[in-house]
Amino acid sequence: MNMIEKEYMVNEIFYSLQGEGRWAGRAAIFIRFSGCNLKCPFCDTDFASYKKMKAKDILKELLEYSQCNFVVLTGGEPTLQVTEDFVDMLHANGYYVAMETNATREVPRNINWITASPKKAYVSGGSVWLTKADEVKVVYDAVQEPDAFGISAKEYYIQPCDTGDKEMNDYIIKKCVEWVKNHPKWKLSLQQQKILKVR
Repeated sequence: MNMIEKEYMVNEIFYSLQGEGRWAGRAAIFIRFSGCNLKCPFCDTDFASYKKMKAKDILKELLEYSQCNFVVLTGGEPTLQVTEDFVDMLHANGYYVAMETNATREVPRNINWITASPKKAYVSGGSVWLTKADEVKVVYDAVQEPDAFGISAKEYYIQPCDTGDKEMNDYIIKKCVEWVKNHPKWKLSLQQQKILKVR
């Protein structure tokens, strides 16, 4: 099936600020694809609800935010659905394309910016396939040692795990700060969208 006929399972498309990693604070259009090959205990995405959309319908929604040309493909795990043809379509319409992936699968070669967020420390089946990305972002729960699992990157980020418990979250943030001070190759990434209370 070619890209034009294919139906994508899309959880949501929305315009907001990128809250994490290298592009934190930048306006971005998010395409959140439904479905993932992992089941992380801290996942904050509801995959039960999604709509099937063709590429032209996705593009039509993106064009509603004509002031922004930065698109983030996320999920779930976007590599389950996104192909080079789909990314070519976005490029042809002037978009810079970033992808957030759990690094277990091959990423389309024409992605502009790859954020690898390996989950091998937390789930079975999370073995890392990628060896290179633009940035690595590791969720830290103050139990598992932060690890890039051999992924070479320009930037390395450690992100506090949001447990839903304020006291535990404060402790994890404190441990993250300690980790960064002792391992200055890494930077602290906070989920700014939660701090600012935006989607």
